[in-house]
Amino acid sequence: MAFEPDTAAGAVLAGTAKAVGSGRHKRFLLGLAGFIFTLAFTFLGLLAITFFIGRVVPIDPVLAVVGDRAPKAVYEAARIELGLDKPLIVQFFNYIGSVLRGDLGMSVSTGKLVADDLKRVFPATLEMATIGIIIGVLLGVPMGVYAASRQGSLVDQAIRVVGLLGYAVPAFWLGLVGLALFYAQLKWVGGPGRVDIFYDGLVQPVTGLILIDSLIAGERDIFFNALWHLALPASVLGFFSLAYIARMTRSFMLDQMAQEYVTTARVKGVPERLVIWRHAFRPILVPLITVIGLSYAGLLEGSVMIETIFSWPGIGNYLTTALLNADMNAVLGATLVIGAVFIGINKLSDVLYRVLDPRAR
Repeated sequence: MAFEPDTAAGAVLAGTAKAVGSGRHKRFLLGLAGFIFTLAFTFLGLLAITFFIGRVVPIDPVLAVVGDRAPKAVYEAARIELGLDKPLIVQFFNYIGSVLRGDLGMSVSTGKLVADDLKRVFPATLEMATIGIIIGVLLGVPMGVYAASRQGSLVDQAIRVVGLLGYAVPAFWLGLVGLALFYAQLKWVGGPGRVDIFYDGLVQPVTGLILIDSLIAGERDIFFNALWHLALPASVLGFFSLAYIARMTRSFMLDQMAQEYVTTARVKGVPERLVIWRHAFRPILVPLITVIGLSYAGLLEGSVMIETIFSWPGIGNYLTTALLNADMNAVLGATLVIGAVFIGINKLSDVLYRVLDPRAR
């Protein structure tokens, strides 16, 4: 009998722990279901936008296939084959089904499946944008923190000017100046394209990322040649990313450094380095991740001009060529992929937000 109270208390504690665990499990499942629903609904909206854009633009997809001199019978046959004779709502649901099956249609420009074209060109954009965002983060975050810690100084003013230039300077102008100076005059970087022409096609694509594929193949010469070509376009993208990240980091840090707990830490004699990086910087990690995610997505979708200038065989160059050739299947496919990547990066930022900030769980 002496052990009955302890046994009862243990049973109550066990029941409470089980209930708490069950509650957490349910909340996790509900959160996961909500996340999947939001992702699916957003993707459905993206599909709707791309579909109706393809129907609104003053380009006849049938003429893009058969040409403007085709007989009327051929035109009508192609129209029926493309399913354009059906009601708009039926066309939309057929479009959704095709996308879910991975069928984005045939490209008029290349004569290949759009899905295969995108598998070929997207890794080039991903590689350039990834190097660009790495440059932006590694330089932009310290610059923003340093500018905030030295508010009003000459260094702060210089960093603010860099941020303004990132907003004001056109991408095509900076790219052309970079080619003229660093490639044509100084010979510090490679020219247009991913590699020199005599290296083109020597590495078997595995990931589509030429830096990784060349290392897998053991081709060090091709790796350094690709890095030589990648340096300038990635640096141009990195500059725009750097300007945005540095400006936002400075703004976040100024807000945090005005808080009372930072003042208290300084009064207590905490070294300034720890005040800045431990007390002021840590709270801005959550919004900073969102800024970095948006900047990365912006590089992926906004690299059209840079890829055109540097003859970079990425999705931006592919999209430009498709637009010039009225290749609507390629245009819609590329737009869909860019939009899906943008959605994915935003959702990943939300997940990291919850991981880093327990209050958001």
